[in-house]
Amino acid sequence: MKEIKSVETLKEFLGTAKKRGAVVGLVPTMGYLHDGHISLIRAAKKHAGKNGVVVVSIYVNPLQFGPNEDFKKYPRDLKRDRRICMDEGVDVLFLPSDSEMCPALDGPNAMTTFVVEEKLSALYEGESRPGHFKGVTTIVAKLFNIVQPDFAVFGEKDYQQLMIIKRMVRDLNYPVKIVSVPTVRDQNNVALSSRLEYLKPESREMASILWNTIQKARDRVATRKSILTWRLRDKLMRYINRRKNVKVDYIAFFDSQTLEPVREVKKGTHMAVAMYVDGVRLIDNAKL
Repeated sequence: MKEIKSVETLKEFLGTAKKRGAVVGLVPTMGYLHDGHISLIRAAKKHAGKNGVVVVSIYVNPLQFGPNEDFKKYPRDLKRDRRICMDEGVDVLFLPSDSEMCPALDGPNAMTTFVVEEKLSALYEGESRPGHFKGVTTIVAKLFNIVQPDFAVFGEKDYQQLMIIKRMVRDLNYPVKIVSVPTVRDQNNVALSSRLEYLKPESREMASILWNTIQKARDRVATRKSILTWRLRDKLMRYINRRKNVKVDYIAFFDSQTLEPVREVKKGTHMAVAMYVDGVRLIDNAKL
């Protein structure tokens, strides 16, 4: 595995690989890798083929964190990440610096050019975390420009992000195929997330409330042709409010392709939830 920090060095290395016909795949991450990330790497290895090149980038992107969010305490463990990447057969571990990815957030040399998707990013996560998706799309666009991958792999746990990236690729004519990978869960059906590190062991099981809420919605939809969105949301809120130390940020029901909110929920409607469990913000989603 090659470990590269310089944009120019990476371009030079990948340019040589492409000249010999190698397929290049990108797995963008913020590090602190877990089994969910490993599933993305394995999907990338499969799509790239034995002669392909899989690039895993690790960059904790300051642009996607709000002023009162957890950028400084976001979990980091490069030593473990490096070992996981080596064990999984990653070809290139790309560790770009702030000076190349995000030169400055203020001052005379501050970054002033951004990539913004305006419609899908205004909903749900975008409403709760203003500016979040602007930071995501900007850095992903930069990674696409640097790596120029044939394909990039994203997880379905961040479903809205996945759809926004697909829209960006379509709208800006990026020659990149987006490969999506199903959410990986633990034994309690908790969607794996680096932020689970914040939870105490006794609170980890409590995080299953997100998936259990989705299952409650599935049970309701399974016995009806449709149900009014506000009515289903009220029933789920009553179920959640019986739990201590859990606070709902949002419960959303929408079309899985357009992300448009729906008035009535039925089979095939997509559902997303965001909750604070013992103060830790977690998200999950699924098609009902």
